[in-house]
Amino acid sequence: MSNGEILYQQYKPLLFSIAYRMIGSVTEAEDIVQETYLTFLQLDQQAITDKKAYLCKMAANLCLDTLKSARKKRETYVGPWLPEPLITKAAATPEDKVIEQESLSVSYLFLMEKLSPAERAVFIFREVFAFNYREIASMVDKTEANCRKIFTRAKGKIDRHQTPSHLSYEKNQQVIGDFLHAFKNGDTEKVLSLVSEDVILYSDGGGVVKAALKPIETRDRVLAFLTGIAAKAPKGLQTLPQSINGQPGIIHAIGTKIYNAVSFTVYEQRIKQIFIILNPEKLNHLSCFAPIS
Repeated sequence: MSNGEILYQQYKPLLFSIAYRMIGSVTEAEDIVQETYLTFLQLDQQAITDKKAYLCKMAANLCLDTLKSARKKRETYVGPWLPEPLITKAAATPEDKVIEQESLSVSYLFLMEKLSPAERAVFIFREVFAFNYREIASMVDKTEANCRKIFTRAKGKIDRHQTPSHLSYEKNQQVIGDFLHAFKNGDTEKVLSLVSEDVILYSDGGGVVKAALKPIETRDRVLAFLTGIAAKAPKGLQTLPQSINGQPGIIHAIGTKIYNAVSFTVYEQRIKQIFIILNPEKLNHLSCFAPIS
């Protein structure tokens, strides 16, 4: 194995976690990591003193190009735009742990859409990966002072819109499991106790499949919407518990086809947000998690 291949294996989890957080797409993040690696192999690696920073800069530049080209498409996107769901598992190595943090949640990535591409890059490098401003300035080709201003502006936007959450996987799993069981069995009193009064539901069909075009707010409206969906559920629909973006969630499948992926935000033992991803283009990479026919 060449030195370049060793470095690639060492930093692949980091590069993927940067790319995925920046663009919210599993498939595009994987493509960016691959392109970063192939380009890096063609360079004089001996002339690069800080290879980690250089790889991160290459990946970030590709992400910025992707975000700029995707901006118009996202501005005209039909309904709420949600990130592609990422199926996660227990981290096996220290490097893998970078994709098991709060900043991986669907709720957190959804907020990234409020940031410009430059704000997103600076914020992620500083807030998530704790790079210093000198390193960030080098990676995004800006001054340290400018990076500090960009970070402050970006953090202010996130803090103003962020929904409080608890990230205890086991406790959240219990709340979500109890909710699904109570909802399925028509235990209205239990359902109401597990859902916040100001809950918000987002569904992303991308104009490809039917979904709510605007967020659904308040407990009564959200539960009415979910009841309507359940009544029209396709025959043979299976509910499969999965770890989605570092938190307990579910995917629904019909045969070997993924129908949707559902993620939750839980706070004070109640569900605060529900994210339903229905756009088939955002579910293709989950086909390996469908039941075997």
